Amino acid sequence: MNNLRKVNSTEIYSAVYNMFLESCVYPDENLESMLETARDKETIPHAKEILSQLLQNIKIASASNIPLCQDTGMAVVFADIGQDVHIEGEYIEECINRAVRDAYRDGSFRMSVLTPIERKNTLTNTPAIIHVRIVKGKNIKISVAPKGFGSENMSRLKMLMPSDGIEGIKSFIIETVIKACGNPCPPISLGVGIGGTFELAAINAKRALLRPLGKFSEDQKIAQLEIELLDRINSLDIGPMGLGGSTTALAVNIIEHPTHIAGLPVAVNVQCHCVRHKEATI
Repeated sequence: MNNLRKVNSTEIYSAVYNMFLESCVYPDENLESMLETARDKETIPHAKEILSQLLQNIKIASASNIPLCQDTGMAVVFADIGQDVHIEGEYIEECINRAVRDAYRDGSFRMSVLTPIERKNTLTNTPAIIHVRIVKGKNIKISVAPKGFGSENMSRLKMLMPSDGIEGIKSFIIETVIKACGNPCPPISLGVGIGGTFELAAINAKRALLRPLGKFSEDQKIAQLEIELLDRINSLDIGPMGLGGSTTALAVNIIEHPTHIAGLPVAVNVQCHCVRHKEATI
């Protein structure tokens, strides 16, 4: 116990609160430059104009401190807690949910969370979706992502057969983008989880979207697959907002995990052009 680093829950509250206030207004730091590059490469006038409007939206949101999108999403939180950390004070899930509630209230963000059957709004945008993982060390790494459902609804998971192989994986990912078309407000980003189990593939797909835009996997084999899929998706002519063009996706981020000899789960989590996430280490 003497070797444990003590962290008060107030630090977790402050980190989560501030990150949600910021992430609903300020997107991934590389988004603006990537949209500018895409706009300059576009040859179709209306596609170029749409990308210009998306860039203008980023500037207006930042200057006015208002959300990038009216759908400020469901709050998703990943907490990697070092095994040598002792959290004092408020129970961590209660602390995170209180921070989400206060951030959405103080930011005047839309409250979008309700009970699935009765459709009764909780009026707090909670409970958040919280994924806790115990890791090595004496720090707590927290990542947050407000996840809008225009894109979430286009996400898919499939239990492929091992015989489907790499071509089956590629086909499923491409098919997901084609089915989504303009619904998730492209240019999109894709988080892809390959392997593990039914639930882990989905969690890894969501976790993959936390990677900064423009950064490929450190695994060269996976990086090559990401590049290939990105090129193929951008040749589909779905384009910005689904109205045609060469910019359908900005990123394909893949996390691979060992799986059972009889399985090949693949999950694709679709993200709209508003790539929103923040990270803090305590």
